[in-house]
Amino acid sequence: MHTSQNQNIIQALIECAAACDHCFDACLQEQDVKMMEACIRLDRDCADICRLAASALTRNSPASQALLRACAEICKACGDECEKHGHMQHCQECAASCRRCEEACRSAVQS
Repeated sequence: MHTSQNQNIIQALIECAAACDHCFDACLQEQDVKMMEACIRLDRDCADICRLAASALTRNSPASQALLRACAEICKACGDECEKHGHMQHCQECAASCRRCEEACRSAVQS
């Protein structure tokens, strides 16, 4: 993978992690936190996997491709869950970021 391509993917991963962190925090402020439980868990997992994948890409880890595949899957799951809460702005923004990151990860794995 070329360095400029890595930079674009790393940027998508970092932005997704930040969106998930924001969504996670905002979900904790909702009136019915129990209803947001699945979203909160996926936000945490997605943010962690995105950061790990970005770190692996930064150092050209041999695990990068496996992590990008895993990241694409968790981004899809997180985006799907956030879309269920479309009336919440933070979930809409997180879902959009997860979709962008999922696409970036899938295209990097196919390269």
